[in-house]
Amino acid sequence: MNNVASILILAFLAISFIQSGYDKLFYWKDNLEWLKEHFSKTPLKNHVGLALLHILVLELISGILCVVGCIELVINNGRLFGFYGAVFSCITLIMLLFGQRLAKDYDGARTIVIYFIPAVMAVYWLN
Repeated sequence: MNNVASILILAFLAISFIQSGYDKLFYWKDNLEWLKEHFSKTPLKNHVGLALLHILVLELISGILCVVGCIELVINNGRLFGFYGAVFSCITLIMLLFGQRLAKDYDGARTIVIYFIPAVMAVYWLN
């Protein structure tokens, strides 16, 4: 296997985003309440529900593309779906980072950077 590192990073991203999307989908009300408080002093305070929906959709798209990318790499060394999964992961993480910085949650923003590094590595390797 020539793509072990790419497969491992795509699996990491897939698990991270699918689990996060699952959590948002099945615990919507709890997430929404917490986020409304989290963003209560930001310009997003009246748009938290819509922002949460956008993040949910992007996380699910990212996770699904990463799963398909793993399968594609294993079956025929194809990189297209993995590449798009990594790109969508980066876009999603940038949006999450923006929200954390806007809310002045610098510890949360720092955590997102930890996820962003392997996502960018995947974009580079799969390009």
